[in-house]
Amino acid sequence: MHPADRNLPQLLGDARRWFDEALLAALREAGASQVSLTQLGLFSVLDEDGTTVSELARRMGVTRQTAHQAVHGLVQLGLLEQAPDPASARRRLIRRTPEGRRAHQQADRVLHRLEQALAERIGRDAVAALRAALEAPWGPAPTGGPGAAGPRP
Repeated sequence: MHPADRNLPQLLGDARRWFDEALLAALREAGASQVSLTQLGLFSVLDEDGTTVSELARRMGVTRQTAHQAVHGLVQLGLLEQAPDPASARRRLIRRTPEGRRAHQQADRVLHRLEQALAERIGRDAVAALRAALEAPWGPAPTGGPGAAGPRP
């Protein structure tokens, strides 16, 4: 496939993998606990006060079972803990342990350095434009399948 033939989701996926692979490598070099990409994704959508497994699964776009497995692995590493949800006796909240908070801060610092490295490679203006485009409200996803009429001016 010629690079010009690649669609935007493919390009965004490649960009995401660039960050994920660099983050994992930097954490590995720093001697951090070995985590999977799914576990990294879970960490990025976890609320400071805790989040239920069902909500984590929804935010990550994975099954509840996949989210539960990722949580279980991070609990075993001492990065997450389960706590009772004060709003519901039946639910448990997943939250970071003190070690998990340190690991999350470390990952944030690495991501900041990666963004700086990207700016040096493709230019600060390009990174700023990319950030602005991704932060802009896109509205709800179009429905109706291929060929459906989009919104009219």
